[in-house]
Amino acid sequence: MNASGLIYLQTDAPRILVVDGSRLTRSLIAQVLSKALPLAEVVACASGEEACRTLETGAVDLVTTALHLPDMDGLALARHIREHTPQAYIPIIVVSGEAQEALESRRLTDDVTDYFDKALGMDALAAFIRGYVAPEDATGGEVLYVEDSRVVAMATRRMLEKHGLRITHCPGVEEAIVHLDNALTEVRAPGADVLLTDVYLKGELSGKDLVRLVRGQYGYGKGQLPIVVMTGDANSDNQSDLLRLGANDLVLKPIDERRLVTKLMFQIRLGRLQRSRRAAAGQ
Repeated sequence: MNASGLIYLQTDAPRILVVDGSRLTRSLIAQVLSKALPLAEVVACASGEEACRTLETGAVDLVTTALHLPDMDGLALARHIREHTPQAYIPIIVVSGEAQEALESRRLTDDVTDYFDKALGMDALAAFIRGYVAPEDATGGEVLYVEDSRVVAMATRRMLEKHGLRITHCPGVEEAIVHLDNALTEVRAPGADVLLTDVYLKGELSGKDLVRLVRGQYGYGKGQLPIVVMTGDANSDNQSDLLRLGANDLVLKPIDERRLVTKLMFQIRLGRLQRSRRAAAGQ
């Protein structure tokens, strides 16, 4: 448990279960995790059945699984883990080249904690998993936060500042646009490491409009200014629209502090990684 009272899976030697039918993929994930988390025990399984047997031998701190396994669907494995594993909540991460498509189509079930698209690369995967098993509050970063409720904004700001994040709060899209424009004139574009916005906001423009503006008018890609959208809308079509418009990720209400912080930290790390790669390539 950290200073904020959140229970994280933070141990000196986390046990991570990697489930994938591809020997090469299992090897790559194991290698990158061993490098990023040298004290971690990485257990690789080639099938869902093997993973289930392994879970019977002792507790694990996190499970990664492919969507398609030789003997079952990865979502079926997640459901089995939830129904048959007596230990405390285990983060289950879907790692797949189809993860973004599955997210947009809302095929991922509540049994899955999170998802990771293989296209982002193995270094990004290591940073993603590290955020769950060994979170680092010192990551820091600038969050442009758009929320029209003063009470909600104050509570969320306090929550995020406990984790070393610096918050610029805007009560509406219009104020966020002013911030983005000022960042352009001051040559510090985009003016934040990540944009966090609610979908429904008072005023003429919504969070959905803001996503459209950032990706269209401002031309910021997902790596340049990641966008995490908070929504209480359970309609899967509306959620898919947000992701197709350019949101990096969604956080469903009521907001879970640990999940929100983990997602923001990951987007900050991922954005920095992608920018450093472009800089190294001279782009």
